[in-house]
Amino acid sequence: MSGPTTLAARRVYAIVLRHLYLLRKSWVRIVEMAYWPTMQMVLWGFIAKFLATNSSWVAQVPGVLVSALLLWEILFRGQLGLSLSFIEELYSRNLGHLFASPLRPMELVAAMICVSAVRTVIGVGTAAVLAWVLYKTSIFSLGLPLVAFFANLLLTGWGIGLMVSALVMRYGLAAENLAWGAIFVTAPISGIYYPISVLPGWLQSIAWWLPTSHVFEGMRGVLMAGTFLWNEFWTAAALNVLFLAVGTGLFLASFNGARKRGMLVQIGE
Repeated sequence: MSGPTTLAARRVYAIVLRHLYLLRKSWVRIVEMAYWPTMQMVLWGFIAKFLATNSSWVAQVPGVLVSALLLWEILFRGQLGLSLSFIEELYSRNLGHLFASPLRPMELVAAMICVSAVRTVIGVGTAAVLAWVLYKTSIFSLGLPLVAFFANLLLTGWGIGLMVSALVMRYGLAAENLAWGAIFVTAPISGIYYPISVLPGWLQSIAWWLPTSHVFEGMRGVLMAGTFLWNEFWTAAALNVLFLAVGTGLFLASFNGARKRGMLVQIGE
């Protein structure tokens, strides 16, 4: 009886060891394990701190939070739509076939941006309708400023999506989880549900370099004071030019590196 039992334990140990070797070789998988609990703790910690010291906001919390959530979804869906468009090409092992055609890298970028825009409109549009039906909160009450917020958040999402796609091209599908989690690095310091002033001073200095921080500060200006903050809009737009330039540059550099190494037909295997 001891023989089969011992043999079964060895097989179990072998499978466990295999996965431990995977973890040891992949920093992406290790980071991802601690990532979500840490992000949730930090984000909700700042929300609790803000609400505890700003009782005047309590009556307006439902409308502000739902509007903030919908704007956040624009950012998230914009980034995810672009990243997944690229990853789906890797899943189908189609990247090599695409570039055996006259397709240029920038044309692929343009196509992924278009697909991302369509996915974002479908996803956020559905959520916006349900928010009005369930909570009587309409993001469209923001009026014309909504267009400015929408455009800025989409640009940010596309910039980050291109950075994520560059990392996936460089490290393969082991970095796939970055498509789902990269954007959440910005969540605690973007001031989605609370003003940037809630953050510690050193973190505020970092937050102001994110276009999202300026967008959500602008949103609160419209919702709370009925004022469109032009300085926040232009700062976010300028930072988005930088984000898109960096994202595009990284994507093209990763593409050229993969092509020189002959990896275009192997990525995704």
